[in-house]
Amino acid sequence: MALLVKDVMAKQLIKIDSGKSVREAGELLRKTRRDALVVVDKGKAIGIITDSDLIKKVVAKNLQPSKLTVKKVMSSPLVTVKSSETVLDATRRMKKGNIKRLVVVDDGNLVGIIDFSDVARNSPEMIDLLEYKLKMKEEEPAIRELTTSGICENCSNYSSDLRYDGGQWICEDCRTELEE
Repeated sequence: MALLVKDVMAKQLIKIDSGKSVREAGELLRKTRRDALVVVDKGKAIGIITDSDLIKKVVAKNLQPSKLTVKKVMSSPLVTVKSSETVLDATRRMKKGNIKRLVVVDDGNLVGIIDFSDVARNSPEMIDLLEYKLKMKEEEPAIRELTTSGICENCSNYSSDLRYDGGQWICEDCRTELEE
């Protein structure tokens, strides 16, 4: 029996109006301890804004978040999946689109969000990967520049660019944070 999106998705979806400032989006991300907000305009989902969007499109360009609207920074169009689709299909869609999360929509209603971390935490097929990761942790790798994909040991998010650093497999975002 195939694992379905509805079985692993996060049901709590946080929305923000497209006219709000990027500063307000950042505050909402911090307050809710989420890494993504669904952007709505007149009640309709039109995009998504993530912590990565804030870093790459605002902070790295030294822009003022209080003077930018969410609509100017969000990723669009919104890529969605139905809750009745398989996790495998959702994962393929994420990989194909080079995106980390999909908004779950049923009959035009927002019902959740799914990302690689949800898949990794809930998929029985990930047990082998987790066992392999535990073995990697026990045995220090000989090559420090080695990159792999899996779950970051610092933030618990899925990454396709993990590097062994300080005894842990760390994603690019966490490596940047730790360097600062």
